[in-house]
Amino acid sequence: MAQSAQVMSLITRLFSSRPDPRLALRPLWHRTIEIAREPEWYRDCGVADTIEGRFDMVAAVLSLVMLRMEDDPELAPRTSLLAEFFVEDMDGQLRQAGIGDLFVGKHIGKLMSTLGGRIGAYRQGLREGHEELAAAAQRNLTLIEGGDPGLAAVRLEELHKRLASTDNAALLAGEIA
Repeated sequence: MAQSAQVMSLITRLFSSRPDPRLALRPLWHRTIEIAREPEWYRDCGVADTIEGRFDMVAAVLSLVMLRMEDDPELAPRTSLLAEFFVEDMDGQLRQAGIGDLFVGKHIGKLMSTLGGRIGAYRQGLREGHEELAAAAQRNLTLIEGGDPGLAAVRLEELHKRLASTDNAALLAGEIA
């Protein structure tokens, strides 16, 4: 989303009498981050516990959550609202890292493009099976030496199944089994 669109969206929410439609998705966003931070990704699968590795896990988990939402006609329109949390979080992280106002928008654009690519890679991997998902994990996760993309794929498949078996109300509440 362009920075001017973000500003307009923020202004609209601040001065609107309607509740922010994203509020219903906040618990899901927080749970997405919690899952991405689970120690098993780093300890067992060998995802690097670095800024890059943590970004990769947020993108992976968010991709699966968004794919689950896309599969449901009731939730599909809300994926963009969930993506706004991602943009806000990344914006804050970039600013905290010292990226100036003139460059934040460009970085956000690249991160959104990266997220879109990850969604496509994980969608294809889930459709085509474990080997393709492991290949997607190998390409899209920053792994330490000896990291296991196959084990990461197993965990991603398990998360995908948990998401699929979670009803909409529970999903929005961040209550993922």
